[in-house]
Amino acid sequence: MKKLIYIIFLGYTSIIFSQNKISGIVTDQNNQTLFGVQIFIEQLHLGTTSDEDGSFSLDKIPNGEHQVIFSFIGFQTEKRKITFPGTTNEINIEMIESVFHMDEVIVSSPFHKIQSENVMKVEYKSIESLQKNGEATLIQGITSIPGVEQFSTGTGIGKPVIRGLTGNRVLVYTQGVRLENQQFGSEHGLGLNEAGIESIEVIKGPASLLYGSDALGGVLYFNPEKFALQHKTNVSISQKLFSNTLGSNTSVGVKTSGEQFKFLARGTYNTHSDYKIPDGDRVTNTRFNEKDFKAGIGFNSENYISEFRYNFNQSKIGLTEGIEDQTSSKSLSLPYQDLDSHIFSLHNHIFLNNSKFDFDLGYIINIRKEFEDEHHHHHESITEEADGDEQHPAIHLNLKTFTYDLKYHLPKWNKFENIVGIQGMNQSNSNYGEEILIPNAKTNDIGLFITSLYTWKEINSLQGGIRFDHRKMESEEHQIVHEDEIHVFEALDQSFQNFTASLGYKTVLFNNIISRFNFASGFRAPNLAELTSNGIHHGTNRYEVGNPNLNSEQNFQSDISFEYKNKHFEIFANGFYNNINDYIFINPTGEIEDGFDVFTYVQNDAKLYGGEFGFHLHPHPLDWLHLESSFETVIGKQNNDEYLPLIPANKLTNTIRSEFRGSDKWNDWFISLKLQSYFKQDHVSTFEEKTDGYNLMDFGFGGNLNFNKVKTTINFNVNNLFNKTYMSHLSALKVNDIPNIGRNFILGITFHI
Repeated sequence: MKKLIYIIFLGYTSIIFSQNKISGIVTDQNNQTLFGVQIFIEQLHLGTTSDEDGSFSLDKIPNGEHQVIFSFIGFQTEKRKITFPGTTNEINIEMIESVFHMDEVIVSSPFHKIQSENVMKVEYKSIESLQKNGEATLIQGITSIPGVEQFSTGTGIGKPVIRGLTGNRVLVYTQGVRLENQQFGSEHGLGLNEAGIESIEVIKGPASLLYGSDALGGVLYFNPEKFALQHKTNVSISQKLFSNTLGSNTSVGVKTSGEQFKFLARGTYNTHSDYKIPDGDRVTNTRFNEKDFKAGIGFNSENYISEFRYNFNQSKIGLTEGIEDQTSSKSLSLPYQDLDSHIFSLHNHIFLNNSKFDFDLGYIINIRKEFEDEHHHHHESITEEADGDEQHPAIHLNLKTFTYDLKYHLPKWNKFENIVGIQGMNQSNSNYGEEILIPNAKTNDIGLFITSLYTWKEINSLQGGIRFDHRKMESEEHQIVHEDEIHVFEALDQSFQNFTASLGYKTVLFNNIISRFNFASGFRAPNLAELTSNGIHHGTNRYEVGNPNLNSEQNFQSDISFEYKNKHFEIFANGFYNNINDYIFINPTGEIEDGFDVFTYVQNDAKLYGGEFGFHLHPHPLDWLHLESSFETVIGKQNNDEYLPLIPANKLTNTIRSEFRGSDKWNDWFISLKLQSYFKQDHVSTFEEKTDGYNLMDFGFGGNLNFNKVKTTINFNVNNLFNKTYMSHLSALKVNDIPNIGRNFILGITFHI
């Protein structure tokens, strides 16, 4: 590895630097100049906006081929390819009006194409659009994406579910590095705050070719907010209030960019009391408090780009034991979790004449503490001052993860684009508490891959690749004495090797139907909890026993998607069939240990199938009206025809939305009414309860006010408008007959200076 880095450095220092520049004017179809159009080169992290006369300029562009994206609300996204040396310095753009969403660059795909060009179906949502739904947490917001749900424990803990798969089967990326935070547990949330995140991309299906193990079911890729445009300084202050939880979310951010250096920083504080169910009771100890800080610094030169980011997140989350004492306090009571996460990322891009290197490093420290009742005689309120001095965690896990990712984009040959890469992870887990969920252990990953893209006639693209991964896991033996019984965590020394591959084809049928056909294999090595558990897991109220003989899960998924769009109508249909060999799940044994039901991890072949379907109607001449509808379904079965656990219920979403562009003083106003219909879920595993169907109505209103160069964004939402009593099939609290949250008024206001 040292030799490889040295070779890269020599190649970089031998480059003859050259400064390239583009400029031009942006107009509409009536030849009127457009002010405020965003011009961005994603792979260079370089952008600007058009001036009042429609003019723009970008400099410090390295040699090679780049894609320039022009985006503006109410207009189709335009793109232009530039190649230096060879491209003219002047680019004039005529933008065409459009009522549908902008075509965004997809960062999670290896070739950074815009959505309409991408071979793999990737869902894109901006955080701004998700915030219009007024949800309290990031994970709640992404459930508006068809095919994505959450497994929740109250309002403070949520785990993503993609087409019926969750936990370690869904890989999460943030700041361009994989997030590792003991995600094996159902009561372990994301540990991410939406502030400082610009957008999310969802790969629904195996992405092991690009990301290795844990991407068997899909990927959530959170893109951090961009730095300010060249020679700009931006300040934003936002405040959100929540009626149901008496919650508050405050965030302050600043960012500035000069000629070469860029800087940003953002601090956020989020606090909520116990959530209220429709009958007026509060669910005791579902309160949570969160502190979040993000910072970044970037550097651009003619042939080198570097970006360093840091995120600190501290979350204190109550663990409910039912509906007991009624209080609106935000101070934590026992039991509760105390989670600290430090995420460091360093991204480097080195541009040669016709190729480039991407070299990314990540380091994550995750500290998980759990304070439980049995270490104290009674419930007591825990103050911030007493936290570290008097309390001793029952569970205390320290997880340290170092990741590296090196990709070489080979020179473009004919119509082929090729990438070769090496990725790896070094991880250590240490215990410092009285109880042990998983033992002290070390994990080492390394993966090698190659992927290629072939494009012809502009409408046809073929993308494929192959990858090999090796994972080695070692753990220490532990003996725990509990009530005169000895529970042994056996030492582990195992390795897992896997080949994965993918092949996808995109074309345009009948001149206007974008069609994608993807076939991919994925894998997931069993995690430490599945291999080594031997004790009470209080978060799930059961005694869990691991299985050291588990094999890697391996799957093969077929995806077909069709999209049709014209000026006033778009429709989509996505179907998938996912066959998983050696699917790992937890199953009751019928035994009792220490007063808890005993569960153990078993394997069986399984299959999941279903899809998402929907349309968006913008009837002419009612330019302000939007009608949207989507339906999502997934069925999960073992090979013996028994249903898999934790499969989301079928869901139908219908939205009526009005949008008004307004004037210079007020613009982009909207009003919406959304009806979510969850169907009865009676396709359940042997130890699950069926859940009834229900309907939820949400209302939203908002827009922008502009005075004296200060842009003020206002959002007002009412979620669960009719205060419906319901229990989600993916709620961990349904086993205790605890309903989900009742009506919630949310008011958000943001000042952009």
